[in-house]
Amino acid sequence: MQGPSRAAAAASREAFTGVLAAGVGRMRLAEELFAVVAVIDGSATLRRAVADPSREGADKAQLAERLFGGKVSAEALAVLKSVFAQRWSSERDLTDTLERFAVESVIAEAEIAGRADRLEDELFRFERIVAADPALRAALSDSQAPADKRADLVSSLLRDKVTPETLVLVRHAVVGPRGRRFDRVMELYLETATSRREQQTAIVTSAVPLTDDDRTRLAAGLAALYGGTVHVNTVVDPRVLGGVKVEIGDEVIDGTVIRKLDAARRALGA
Repeated sequence: MQGPSRAAAAASREAFTGVLAAGVGRMRLAEELFAVVAVIDGSATLRRAVADPSREGADKAQLAERLFGGKVSAEALAVLKSVFAQRWSSERDLTDTLERFAVESVIAEAEIAGRADRLEDELFRFERIVAADPALRAALSDSQAPADKRADLVSSLLRDKVTPETLVLVRHAVVGPRGRRFDRVMELYLETATSRREQQTAIVTSAVPLTDDDRTRLAAGLAALYGGTVHVNTVVDPRVLGGVKVEIGDEVIDGTVIRKLDAARRALGA
């Protein structure tokens, strides 16, 4: 985001945070904000109107009232009026902010229910499953297939296997990717969770599954090393043979046997 949009996002976040703090129905708020994003994305005229920097903020807030008053909850309308009233650098920045608020509403619900860690784990694992299955990836990304069919496919795969919050986010990632690949949408959702929860995320690749105790010890060690809280996502890859590879931020700590063997081969060939 450019300067004006960053300021606009920060200003509208105050209204969003206030709504969440009031204990509103977070899942309903999320669904309403996702729906508004879809409406705006579907109309070039509306996109220009709500992001027009030449219009007064109060006028754009009234536009939100006219368009969505009585159609969404009072809480969602308060967020929309605040977002519409800001000065945005681009139309996309406005809708990206609304989408982020929708995702955060779902994450906030998971936090209240004590399911936030599980939500992150499930989003990460499902993205990896899709990445490894070309047929599934194609089915979920087929823009020619009706949205409800793609949503039904997600439900059939995940219902009763994941948290309600995971199911909501994956369904929206599939139904409303907004021109992005599925893996990129999942990455953005996970980044939103990491930012909201003020923690870092480490991707740990090992030859065999880590136990819960392993993950706990590793998370504690990484937290001591990097500071703050670290959430560990795991990947099992038999090709590493042994040890673990840790990716956190822009850093990679590679202690796998395969890396050591590769280094030895390079040394012998030198």
